Amino acid sequence: MTFVSDFEPKILWRYFDEILTIPRGSKNEDKIRRYIISIAEKHNLEYVQDPIGNVVVRKPASAGHENAAGIILQAHLDMVNEKNANVEFDFENDALQPLLDGDYLKASGTTLGADNGIGVAAMLAVMSDNSLEHGPLEFLFTIDEETGLTGAQELGSDLLQGRQLLNLDTEEENSLCVGCAGGGDTRVTVPVSRMPQPAGTTAIQFKLTGLKGGHSGCDIHLQKGNALKLLARALFACSEAMQFNIADIAGGDKHNAIPREAFATVVIETANKDNLIARMKHEMAVMAGEYKTVEPDLTFEAADGIATAAVLDDKSSQMLLNFALAMPHGVIAMSYDIPDLVETSTNFAKLTLNEDVIFVLMSSRSSIASGMDAIRQRIHAVAGLVNGKLEESDAYPGWKPNMNSRLLKVMKALYTKETGIEPEVGAIHAGLECGIIGAKYDGMDMISFGPQIEFPHSPDERVKIDTVATFYGMLLKSLKELA
Repeated sequence: MTFVSDFEPKILWRYFDEILTIPRGSKNEDKIRRYIISIAEKHNLEYVQDPIGNVVVRKPASAGHENAAGIILQAHLDMVNEKNANVEFDFENDALQPLLDGDYLKASGTTLGADNGIGVAAMLAVMSDNSLEHGPLEFLFTIDEETGLTGAQELGSDLLQGRQLLNLDTEEENSLCVGCAGGGDTRVTVPVSRMPQPAGTTAIQFKLTGLKGGHSGCDIHLQKGNALKLLARALFACSEAMQFNIADIAGGDKHNAIPREAFATVVIETANKDNLIARMKHEMAVMAGEYKTVEPDLTFEAADGIATAAVLDDKSSQMLLNFALAMPHGVIAMSYDIPDLVETSTNFAKLTLNEDVIFVLMSSRSSIASGMDAIRQRIHAVAGLVNGKLEESDAYPGWKPNMNSRLLKVMKALYTKETGIEPEVGAIHAGLECGIIGAKYDGMDMISFGPQIEFPHSPDERVKIDTVATFYGMLLKSLKELA
């Protein structure tokens, strides 16, 4: 146990403290799943695990509330494994190292996993506390939410009994979420040709680091820098003034994380080496000025004398830069109906250069189906210009707001009564499992809420400590009110 266990409410934070020690990156949920089951068994609660790995735990109603309508609490088990490049950390084995940051809790150099670990801890606290008032409860722990909502996608349509669902995956305090965007990924591969490194040339490695990154849905409107797009922009500008060849380029990792770092190795005639380095530094200094408010720690480095054997030929080098610069990224359209809501966006999430192909991963979101179709068509068009091959995941559905929801009415009134603050009711530009679950279970009344979690999917992720107590208190009051 660490100092985290001393926070209030202790029952929730002690579970979260234990969760910090359990590896649970997406598609690696076996240990956290076994932990959930062990808690269920300890408290003699019925549970079932479906073929994909989701777990449902059932807790009978407290005395006198047996006839209340059932409530489902839902959170996802997995987290995004991200770390700073200079941090040594093994997400398969190492425990996350909590760090106090004023009023916030974060991790040392890595993601914290408060998304959605706080929700998981809250569910475990409710599971194990027999002093609470509530109707029949089901606890749905899903897997692999962060890389495609796989657990929700594969959830059987006969596993859940209740028709009221509290999703614990919203990241803004005093906020009730009643809708979300749908989304889907596009993978593009583009053929390239290589040649031996020309004689009389020098290889230079460029590194762009220090960007904040963040969630490609929740943070896309903040217009943070995308390291891949910025590096491609600088290289393209230099290519218009001098000839060089690309040997390697890479950046980004997860489909739902805005790239924080990008790297490129280029080969140029040795006589022009210093000119290229100076021009790249100038271009990056210009961009640092543009982004200084949101990216104050942008760092650019250049190092020559790098060993490389083969490079892209002239045509492929220029094609790669054209392609990377032309691919869309960021907010595409704002909602006409909901103020300040991003309607459609796309994330240039990852780029790697292999021996004979460029690989690009795009992650797109929209709250309307036509918006999703439009941005995917734009990606198709750019890829078609360079003979790219496309592989698309099926888009998962969005969640249409129900402003007549009973859950919304009850929780809005409770928030106002208990905090003196009327909660903000709205939708988010991120994928919540509610859309998928609602499509599988007709008539499911749903709402999502949670504590204040900032910069998810990046090593800057942090949770505001006092908002967790407010969130958990509202959860308990809501269960009592609905019983």
